[in-house]
Amino acid sequence: MRKYVTLFLLLLALNLATSSASAQGTNGVSFKYIRYNYVNPNPTLKNWQDIYENAGGSGFQLAFHHKLDKNTYLVVPATVGVGAYPTDRSFTDKLLVNADVLFQYLLLPQNYILNPTLHLGVGTTWDTPGKRADFNLPIGLGLNIRMTDYFSFVAQSQYRHSIQNRNGWQHSVGFVLNMGADTPKDRDGDGISDEMDKCPDVPGLPSLLGCPDQDNDGITDANDKCPDVPGLPELAGCPDQDGDGITDKLDDCPDIAGPAEFKGCPDSDSDGIPDSVDKCPKEAGPENNQGCPFRDRDGDGIEDKDDACPSEKGTIATKGCPDRDADGIADKADACPDKKGLAQFKGCPDTDGDGVADPDDRCVDTPGPVSNKGCPEIKKEDKAKVELAIKAVQFETGKDVLLASSKKVLDEVAAVLIKYPAYSLNISGHTDAVGDDKWNQQLSEKRAKAVADYLISQSVAANRLMSAGYGESKPIADNKTKEGREANRRVEFDLIIK
Repeated sequence: MRKYVTLFLLLLALNLATSSASAQGTNGVSFKYIRYNYVNPNPTLKNWQDIYENAGGSGFQLAFHHKLDKNTYLVVPATVGVGAYPTDRSFTDKLLVNADVLFQYLLLPQNYILNPTLHLGVGTTWDTPGKRADFNLPIGLGLNIRMTDYFSFVAQSQYRHSIQNRNGWQHSVGFVLNMGADTPKDRDGDGISDEMDKCPDVPGLPSLLGCPDQDNDGITDANDKCPDVPGLPELAGCPDQDGDGITDKLDDCPDIAGPAEFKGCPDSDSDGIPDSVDKCPKEAGPENNQGCPFRDRDGDGIEDKDDACPSEKGTIATKGCPDRDADGIADKADACPDKKGLAQFKGCPDTDGDGVADPDDRCVDTPGPVSNKGCPEIKKEDKAKVELAIKAVQFETGKDVLLASSKKVLDEVAAVLIKYPAYSLNISGHTDAVGDDKWNQQLSEKRAKAVADYLISQSVAANRLMSAGYGESKPIADNKTKEGREANRRVEFDLIIK
């Protein structure tokens, strides 16, 4: 049954080609050498080289070509060849016959020497010893190398999807001979014969006798002075957006109509100075004042046109704006308008000269680095005293009462805080995991507060101290060991600059 259906498809394609030939009168034939691997690769083979050498086949193809339009062809190929079919781990040769109906499309105009092609269609394959036939859906890519109007070399690669799951590849090389009735020459492939084409070497439009019009303004590119932008015939194809009779590319003000004497720019106040350079385009003024009338509303001796603050008296240094602290920085731009400062700090002073402006300096009278907010850094030996306190501060068991030895350590911490008045201290209390969680939380809070109260008693300001308790929530060691529990019972200190 498949063989009869396949024969019917082939006869139908030939009938279509013949009927179209009488209408179009442009036909051709091709002859190609074929290499193919019709059956899917045998999984018992070791590599692709084995597949190519052992499962491949070759043959010859004769095809009829019929032109449907300037880039589309109906192609009816017939192929005869020998293919190797896998049987277990060996191969046997069989005679193959293919018959297809394809549509082939040229991706570029016909006059190109190298022209990629795309083709797809339907087909069938017979293997004569087994008298088997299956349907294929071939699709592929190719390249036409045009030598003359009547002769081309071709190369194609085609994948054939089989309905019976016997897919395969075909690779071919050969040539095409074009035949049929004479057709008018059309070198640029625009559908207009060369003898009627005013621009025979460049594709164009029928309305312009074959000449191109890139911007579609009805003026051929050869006569269009602005071929990339739609324009007007009276301006040789150039646009005039504001309609003042001056083309946009010569118009200094293409969006606003103006006279030619000012290159298309308006003069709203009619003072003979175009608006584009007139500092006062709505008020008439002399040229030596850039089109503005002489005015000085605030009476500071600076004309309004040059005065950045025309309603407030100012100085020349600040372009007419007030400067209360006389630091050369206008009040509106001065972050510290009542204190003489530096431009690098937006008009704010740097009293201690440490590179940190006073508003950002936590130690205005004492130099310190920017990284420390302008305050001096704590010396290593003083930091060490605070770090020692973390390990040395101890309490009576289960209470918030400081041991006498702990008070001596806290005296050292108080001395450091008094020495560095810019710093504050965060105090955090911690316990081990023995006992009730709630009780541990309360104990850690009381112990942290006990440390803060002692430091206050040693002349440290209360507003420089913050205390908090964390109970057993932040262990630093294993609570299952004695050493770990001892390490977790601690008070920590953190020096900060607010």
